[in-house]
Amino acid sequence: MMTAPIWLPATVFAGMLQAWRTAVQRRVNRSLSVNAAGLVRYLFGLPFALAFVALYQWVIAPAAFPAIGGLFWLFCAAGGLAQIIATNLLLMAFEERNFVVGTAFSKTEAVQSALLSLLLLGDRLSLLVWLGIAFGVAGVMILSTGGKRMGAGELLRSLGQPAARYGIASGFFFALTTIGIRRATMEVATPDHIRAALIVLAATVALQTLIQGGYVVWRERDQVRLVFANWRVAGQVGMMSSLGSACWFTGFASAPVALVRIVGQVEIAFTMAFGHFYLGERMLRSEAIGLLLVGAGVMLALAGSL
Repeated sequence: MMTAPIWLPATVFAGMLQAWRTAVQRRVNRSLSVNAAGLVRYLFGLPFALAFVALYQWVIAPAAFPAIGGLFWLFCAAGGLAQIIATNLLLMAFEERNFVVGTAFSKTEAVQSALLSLLLLGDRLSLLVWLGIAFGVAGVMILSTGGKRMGAGELLRSLGQPAARYGIASGFFFALTTIGIRRATMEVATPDHIRAALIVLAATVALQTLIQGGYVVWRERDQVRLVFANWRVAGQVGMMSSLGSACWFTGFASAPVALVRIVGQVEIAFTMAFGHFYLGERMLRSEAIGLLLVGAGVMLALAGSL
């Protein structure tokens, strides 16, 4: 597919917002269950998602509301459910390792997105982009060691640890999310990528609020009061979640999902910054090396996309 220029700034901004939102959400998670902490981003993000689509549709770029395809709600639901599962797995990974490394495990999502988009969407990537993926994965694997010097065999064995399992599984479901969201935007009959992205965002967040909210009310009713008791921080999570998702969805609507996710690895740089300055976590030398490799992978992917 052809790419539109909006995808690059949207992706970079999405990475920054996601790192910031995840850092704040981890603080919320200290007083909430995994499912309740996940619900926060959808419940408090829904008003912002609805406001964004209304503002764009009737104020920023007024136009007739586009026709919606028959599979729109199915793909929104599939992508939304996959994101709920991925987010819960990521929060579980945080409980096993520090904030930066927990996120790093989930960054295998980039290569998983590339493979899934090739198989399910028929996206074709250049050799430089695949090389960029390799550099990014290498950087992620260095980050995943947490500063330990590990041989290849020991590194492979470490993948059986809970943090690795949760992180890699999180990456897989995040990759499925990108496929579902990309297909949902294709069901919106408009050439305006931002309009399509915001419509998909509002529909998806509404479904996610119903799905995860229903589960919390059913299985963790005591958490409902805590969700609303943390409304000040939860409101920040919701706002940044909706802003970040709007940027991600715009990227998915205007470029191959694999390319968006590869470049989206710049999030790890923002994650390290938030982990260091916001959460007070120390960055190790090995993490800096891993970050450089991830950065090189992003640059290669960009070069290969031109």
